[in-house]
Amino acid sequence: MSNITISLIHPLSLMPCYAHEGDSGMDLHSIDTLVIQPYETEIVRTGISLNIPLGYEGQIRSRSGLAANYQIAVLNAPGTIDSGYKGEVKVILINHSLRRFHVNQGDRIAQLVFAPIVVLDRDGSIIQRGDRGLGSTGVGNNA
Repeated sequence: MSNITISLIHPLSLMPCYAHEGDSGMDLHSIDTLVIQPYETEIVRTGISLNIPLGYEGQIRSRSGLAANYQIAVLNAPGTIDSGYKGEVKVILINHSLRRFHVNQGDRIAQLVFAPIVVLDRDGSIIQRGDRGLGSTGVGNNA
């Protein structure tokens, strides 16, 4: 098995880390400073990229403290990072509360979990996605 590597691709990037021994999720940190208005979403940059081997994925999940205390969640939880994606990891956060939520550079905004996957391959070919990110495969069958 190949290793998963994490690259810091921005000067403000912080290395994801586990808060406690035995945790399944690594904390992801924001490189942005922004405000998420009530019932709005924002795409928050992490300044990291991942090299995930075939047969694995990264999952972006909400942090329970942000969800319980501020009603902030990952909109597409769990967000999937495929092995072919090489661009910057970004997190879609939604504010389910009536209050504005401030995200500061360095704040822990989500969790990153790695998991094995099963891929069904029709013809044996592998398509590399490169660095095209959110929504790059379009919507529907004709996109």
